Amino acid sequence: MTLTEKSVEAGAATTPSRAWAGRATGWLRHQYPLLILIVLAIIAATLSDAFLSSRNLENLVLQMAVIGIVALAQFIVVVSGGIDISVGSVLGLASVLCVGLGGSNLVLALVVALAVGAALGAVNGFLIAFRALEPFIVTLGMLALARGLVYAYTEGVPVRPSDESFTALGTATFAGIPVLGWLWAAVALGMGFLLRRTVFGRRVYAVGSKPEAARASGIPVRGTLLSVYVIAGGLVGLGGFLLASRVGAGTPTAGTLFELDAIAAVVIGGARLNGGQGRVFGAVVGTVIFGVITNLLVLLNVSTFLQDAFRGGLILLAVALATIGRGSPQRGH
Repeated sequence: MTLTEKSVEAGAATTPSRAWAGRATGWLRHQYPLLILIVLAIIAATLSDAFLSSRNLENLVLQMAVIGIVALAQFIVVVSGGIDISVGSVLGLASVLCVGLGGSNLVLALVVALAVGAALGAVNGFLIAFRALEPFIVTLGMLALARGLVYAYTEGVPVRPSDESFTALGTATFAGIPVLGWLWAAVALGMGFLLRRTVFGRRVYAVGSKPEAARASGIPVRGTLLSVYVIAGGLVGLGGFLLASRVGAGTPTAGTLFELDAIAAVVIGGARLNGGQGRVFGAVVGTVIFGVITNLLVLLNVSTFLQDAFRGGLILLAVALATIGRGSPQRGH
């Protein structure tokens, strides 16, 4: 056998192993949020005996459910190529108005919250889609407007419902799991179906990836963007209702900094901030990661100031891992 023949045979023998290694590497690049979560869970269970207790896990689900729904709202906006930094303030406004205007009836409160969220989302969507304004600037203005209306309506005092059963939904459990957790899972499944199994979902990804190409192919870009922000607003309104039901009041500070947690959860879950890429499962995992690390820091009696530092470091780590997974971008000189 000649040297050339031996080289060809060796190359053929190593091709399957190289292909397997390539697939494994690609899978790991896409699953790094899940790997981070597994490592965090192991660390949390090792450092605190209380972490895996049923009471703590129930509290963890309650803490994550509302921000998880808000993160899903942020996710669909990010996939479409936008960003919404007003989600926390809109949630706060929906929360206080649903208690103030519908605190005597649970169904009425839910309708008010959904209507407020969807209406403000429609305003954002109209200005972004039909007036071609930057999503960051539009939602920054909405952030200030909604939070100002919250303080004006409440005058800095929590609004309490007149219906004593108002907290029934927010504190109930089913099969040992908080109802809020089941609702979060239902919203996640619905969002996954919407984005992956419907024509509208494919349009959202297309608009987020290349809006000009999407427009050239006949996709109604403006209508799609408007719908995205209305859906996101409705989910944020739902989150405001659920938060009010959980705490039993509409507080002026409800939703504060939720926009940062939602964006961080989406980023750490693997979504690309310039649109067109991301999975619902990743956004859910990103939310759980932040919930676990916050819960662990509380169990360890870590200062709230250091908690913010840990969360900031986690965001930077997630961005770095995402960059490695997608390859280093080329920068001009």
